[in-house]
Amino acid sequence: MRQAWLRYSCCAGLLLLACSCAVAQTSVIEPSSGPSLGDIAKQQRDKQKAKSAETPSKVVTNEDIPESDSADPSDEDAMDNPGVKPLGSRSGEQWAAEIAAKKKAVENLESQMNRLNASIHFTSPTCVRNCVQHNERQEQKQEQVERMRQQLADQKQELEEMQEAARKEGFGNSVYEP
Repeated sequence: MRQAWLRYSCCAGLLLLACSCAVAQTSVIEPSSGPSLGDIAKQQRDKQKAKSAETPSKVVTNEDIPESDSADPSDEDAMDNPGVKPLGSRSGEQWAAEIAAKKKAVENLESQMNRLNASIHFTSPTCVRNCVQHNERQEQKQEQVERMRQQLADQKQELEEMQEAARKEGFGNSVYEP
């Protein structure tokens, strides 16, 4: 009798557990009474279409364009630095990609320079064979490191100029400090 009671209790408990799980799942699956995500997206698209219809397109004429003879300092800066394009010429994604590529190039050059610098070892004064040739090769490595230092300084300068140009165009630091 006791075993039958135990079986009956276990079956009833399992049945109650299964029912409560089914009720919990149906309450999660049932949609809410508010608007669906598709309805919200459609409303946003309609708003954007209405905005674009409200704002008339501007026609640019020759009178709107300044003469090239005028002395504009920002134009001179753009001419002095051919690597930096004029304002408004790139999107945020383009700036971020170019700046990230320049940062990667700077990092690669730094790591190459550090590896080369670490490989420089002059011979000891007690060297017997091929000492002069070995030391000449080490001097060549040192000269190469110095050239790389100059390249690194130039690339860092270009990176700073790119970041400054992106900042001047009004992009946030997420673009010029990716």
